Amino acid sequence: MEEVLGTEIWNGTTVGDVLTLEFLASIAGSVLSAIAILVAGWFIASWAHTRIRKIGERYAHLDVTLFDFFGSILRYTILAFTFIFVLNTFGVQTTSIVAAVGAAGLAIGLALQGTLSNVAAGVMLIFFRPIKTGDFVEINGQMGTVKTITLNYTELASLGNVQIIVPNSEVWGSTIVNYSIYPTRRAEWTFGVGYGADLKQAEAVIRETIMGDERTHDSPEMFLQVNNLGDSSVDFLARAWCDSAVYFQYQADIKRKVKEALDAAGVDIPFPTRTIVQES
Repeated sequence: MEEVLGTEIWNGTTVGDVLTLEFLASIAGSVLSAIAILVAGWFIASWAHTRIRKIGERYAHLDVTLFDFFGSILRYTILAFTFIFVLNTFGVQTTSIVAAVGAAGLAIGLALQGTLSNVAAGVMLIFFRPIKTGDFVEINGQMGTVKTITLNYTELASLGNVQIIVPNSEVWGSTIVNYSIYPTRRAEWTFGVGYGADLKQAEAVIRETIMGDERTHDSPEMFLQVNNLGDSSVDFLARAWCDSAVYFQYQADIKRKVKEALDAAGVDIPFPTRTIVQES
């Protein structure tokens, strides 16, 4: 064998040299093919992810989060097939690798049950969409605006603009109060007047003040009635509807406007008093 490999075939070039060159050329070809496949796969995966996300951005009624999720799944799927093709260029049998990866995935899944439950909950949140980016919600006692919904966690921005991270398993497993889902909300107030006040006058002042605000909706009709006879006041319960976007400011403004209007009309607004009798 050594004599055959050492046989000179052209200007000092032996058979062994030729075989070595062929082997190196084969390796070089495989490496170049692998690089080409990697570049092409990465480009296609990124392009597909971007295109799917832009579909969600193009239409206002579609949720971008859902399309971003689909784009990510497609991207990683393409990259996985790219990796398999790269291994095939080097003659690696991928069947055994896939089986090994499956076994390893099972072991990792058992070890990361908590993380996988968050991922499963994230998929449910993205598909069923009980909340979406921009909604003002209350989840598991935490209140804020939804900034991001990922496969592992949901990010909220509190009223004080503090970041709140809630695991998706807690989001999906808790009661979700979504204040943004409907375009209108009902505001509610309790206004107390003195027992000696003219109730008809007080009712008229409260109604005119609330209905006089441009943010108050005419329909559904405003509700206003005496609701309670307190220790020191007669309490009116008032309910009116407004746009959800202005709810908090509207509710605060009406309280002040009604107080000022009652004062201007001379309607007594009582406050708790205590009489102390001194024994002689």
